[in-house]
Amino acid sequence: MDHYLVESIEKALGWSNSRPLGAGFAHGSMNDPALCQRILTPTRLLDVIMRRSLEFPQFRVFQHGEEMHPDRYLRNVVTRRGQSLSMARMERLAQFLGDGCTVVLDTLDAFDPTMEIACQALQWWSRELVQVNTYLTTADAAGFNLHWDDHDVLIVQLGGEKSWEVRGTSRVAPMYRDTDHSGEPPEEIVWSGTMRAGDVMHIPRGFWHQATRTDRSGDDAGYSLHATFGFVKRTGVDWLSWVADRSRTDEAFRLDLDREGSSAALAERVPQLLAQYSQDVYLAAREQERPSRRHVTTSGVFGPVTDVVCMADFPPRIHANGSTVEVVAAGKEMTFAAKAEPALRLLLSGNPANVHQVTKTTGVNADVLARALLDEGLCGELTEELAAGYVGVGSRTP
Repeated sequence: MDHYLVESIEKALGWSNSRPLGAGFAHGSMNDPALCQRILTPTRLLDVIMRRSLEFPQFRVFQHGEEMHPDRYLRNVVTRRGQSLSMARMERLAQFLGDGCTVVLDTLDAFDPTMEIACQALQWWSRELVQVNTYLTTADAAGFNLHWDDHDVLIVQLGGEKSWEVRGTSRVAPMYRDTDHSGEPPEEIVWSGTMRAGDVMHIPRGFWHQATRTDRSGDDAGYSLHATFGFVKRTGVDWLSWVADRSRTDEAFRLDLDREGSSAALAERVPQLLAQYSQDVYLAAREQERPSRRHVTTSGVFGPVTDVVCMADFPPRIHANGSTVEVVAAGKEMTFAAKAEPALRLLLSGNPANVHQVTKTTGVNADVLARALLDEGLCGELTEELAAGYVGVGSRTP
């Protein structure tokens, strides 16, 4: 899957792949800051906020370093049929923005096609689940206090400026559900400075950090807009939890524990279980069992489907096996004739694919293949709305 944001992040940080993710702090600048405007602007974010029914805590507002009560910026609107919708009070929000505040909208990828495609591209790149939270700060509003996250983040400054301070860890690899959440931030500062449009920063989980615009006093027209892409990587705890769930297939693990008996026989089965469900098996299953992403399906009611795109959260596994080729993705396993492989790779590349062009390029009837992939949910129709998410950010645009 080709995406300019992924390429730009790699070049900015001096990475050649996603392996450095989580390994250490990194900071750099993209060669093409204009990409930021194509990803998100302040007015486009506010437009999303205006048109969507949003709830706390997905949508939050902070002022003077304190979190506002949602009643100050959200209200319930009752429709003619009695349905209650939680909507932003845009007139209040305009006042807060003018005075200086921070507006936070989590999981923007659920509402915006450009951010949705960006997160999918980052998932294919990192092989981890990704979501994006957005932060719009105006005037000299304060940010959050010094804190750490339980996941790795890539921060892209999309507009304006914001001052950051990053410190190291006080606990190695902290988790959301952990045995210890205490600890004080270390004194040594890893990096401090100003993030400007096009700047990229990688903060591994557990690194303390804070951002603010309090040093922008008097800059009434100033603002900052940044996107934080969060990567929730799998740990040994996740693997063991998955293996423990698979142990239900073994009768020995379903039996009641005998307080008077020996646990030796049961303990001997544990290494066998770990060998059967190895780390590689777990990681592969996690990718292949993920259902396809939400997408519009018209079944050709409004006209023939001419373009498709892969809807899998992770790259499909395409394996040639003699006279056949197997495709595994989104919880599905499909088998095709071996000659279909070149067309399948184009249809499932993660890039928008024109069915007629795939047929012309490969000599394979891609229309039949596309219909099968659409029926199983591995591909989705490239509607105009979904196509908008690729324009200006994909290395190959529809």
